[in-house]
Amino acid sequence: MSDLSVNAIRFLGVDAIEKAKSGHPGVVMGAAPMAYSLYTNHVRVNPDIPDWINRDRFVLSAGHGSMLLYALLHLIGYEDVSLEEIKRFRQWNSKTPGHPEFGHTKGVDATSGPLGQGISTAVGLAQAERFLAAKYNRDGYPLFDHYTYVIAGDGDFMEGVSGEASSYAAKQGLGKLIVLYDSNDICLDGETNEAFTENVRERYDAYGWHTRLVEDGTDVNAINLAIEEAKSTGKPSLIEIKTVIGHGAPTKGGTNAVHGAPLGAEELAAARKALGWNYAPFELPQEVYDDFKINVADRGKAAYDAWTDLVGQYRQAYPKEASEVDAIISGQDPAVITEADFPAYEDGFSQATRNSSQDAINAAASVLPTFLGGSADLAHSNMTYIKEDGLQDAKHPLNRNIQFGVREFAMAAVLNGMALHGGLRVYGGTFFVFSDYLKAAIRLSALQGLPVTYVFTHDSIAVGEDGPTHEPIEHLAGLRAIPNLNVIRPADARETQAAWHYALTSQNTPTALVLTRQNLEVEAGSSFTSVAKGAYVIYESSSDFNTILLASGSEVNLAVKAAKELEAQGEKVRVVSVPSTDLFDAQPDAYKEAILPNTVRRRIALEMAASQPWYKYVGLDGAVIGIDQFGASAPAAEVIENYGFTVDNVVTIIKSLDEA
Repeated sequence: MSDLSVNAIRFLGVDAIEKAKSGHPGVVMGAAPMAYSLYTNHVRVNPDIPDWINRDRFVLSAGHGSMLLYALLHLIGYEDVSLEEIKRFRQWNSKTPGHPEFGHTKGVDATSGPLGQGISTAVGLAQAERFLAAKYNRDGYPLFDHYTYVIAGDGDFMEGVSGEASSYAAKQGLGKLIVLYDSNDICLDGETNEAFTENVRERYDAYGWHTRLVEDGTDVNAINLAIEEAKSTGKPSLIEIKTVIGHGAPTKGGTNAVHGAPLGAEELAAARKALGWNYAPFELPQEVYDDFKINVADRGKAAYDAWTDLVGQYRQAYPKEASEVDAIISGQDPAVITEADFPAYEDGFSQATRNSSQDAINAAASVLPTFLGGSADLAHSNMTYIKEDGLQDAKHPLNRNIQFGVREFAMAAVLNGMALHGGLRVYGGTFFVFSDYLKAAIRLSALQGLPVTYVFTHDSIAVGEDGPTHEPIEHLAGLRAIPNLNVIRPADARETQAAWHYALTSQNTPTALVLTRQNLEVEAGSSFTSVAKGAYVIYESSSDFNTILLASGSEVNLAVKAAKELEAQGEKVRVVSVPSTDLFDAQPDAYKEAILPNTVRRRIALEMAASQPWYKYVGLDGAVIGIDQFGASAPAAEVIENYGFTVDNVVTIIKSLDEA
């Protein structure tokens, strides 16, 4: 039966690729035996309840082989992946897009395709399971008890982020993470050894993983035994499985020709003959469906039923904890956080917004029991430490501070995994200039609709002496360009609390908080509730104003001071705080018109960053004081002055608009 079912996976995949005239048949044909062994012997899922919180997780890190996963999901019985959807592979609005997409196709546990990120995301999935198990499991009640499995290829191990995340996984001792390495010695451009010659298993040995070699990638029994062994080690496990890419394709198999293009009619017919597959395209014997029903679907449904009974007993034995678990099961936070839970500040209070953020983090930690996060070795600069907790590791799985080490990219990918798992609110911090290291993972946060919070401090040229390597310029514009990402740059302590409240109540949008090292004063017009609208009037000298100053973050204090100077000179000025262009752009037209009336064309925007995002607000008649060059190394006040962020310069430029 296993040979028939393995070939069903292969040909369901390559027939869909052939029909689409697009796709990657090599991994489907080569990795089908390991996928079959994994799912029929180990993976525990219920296709009728795809979002079951205690299901095993599977990440196809080699996401270009998506038809491998879609074939499995179809055979197991996932409603989203019907035979018609298989036939619509890579077509408009199908459930079978070119790479697996979380939230788009039931049964897909993570969006994958950018190599290295899948395995790194899986680390977060495994860590989330461990935290929830430590927090809520009781003797005889293993409510959270599942594995995270990965299929990864050579390309995943070439990408540096997989090394960052795997090193971290070993330090954390994530024993329920098992990676199957599809080791076929071929990459897109040719043989892998033309670019990559290291011994991956020895590298993972050095990290502290359990490793094993399966020499015959078609031996489903040997693969099964290797997985069984991995489960008993207490370490994250890497099982290298030697395969032939495009197994069964007589001419192209074992070469890069089968990596990223359909086999073609002639080669596909030859593969059918070579593997003894005597069925027409998309024709599958009932025995295969029966195999997957008995060994995957029915087994998973029985596990689910037993688990629901266990949850019912848990509710009787531990009612307080059960109320939180029930919320998690339903996809909700185990507690609700409100404005009243955050600290309040008097007008005139002065504090760096990174410190205000720390106030918010600790306030949230006292309310939300599954709120956790950390920093890439900068907790004491990012102010991201939860004061009542220690560092999380294998011996202290309940602690909520995470030391990610200098692994920015992996940190973000791990956070994505934690958010994907469900049940947690997570955050991670670093200097804003290093957001470039995270950007590919932030993009996947946004694409997957994950409410991860990114804490970026040291937000501008006010970093001063550290100079241009540490002074972000283009970063705000770059992050604002990512769809479904809210970038919030608060102007003071009050706005910072509101920004955190917004982030912690977001359901499917990540948030980037951009925070200062220098102190900012709380303005009298600063508003907690208005931050959610993205922009609001923070100061106004007269209702018949003829000038608008727009600013975000630290420049709001400057804008208010400049407005008061202009007022002393007889001008009538409105100052608009713009903590988030993303949130403001999402407001109704009537609100946007009320804040920025079209009749007032005398406008200037202030931001210590690239000027580009602001022209849509100031128009052709206005001006932007920004920075479109790299920064400089000097005391912060001197740098700020030399880049024109002074009251005198703002007033001068406003006056010059009249002359233009």
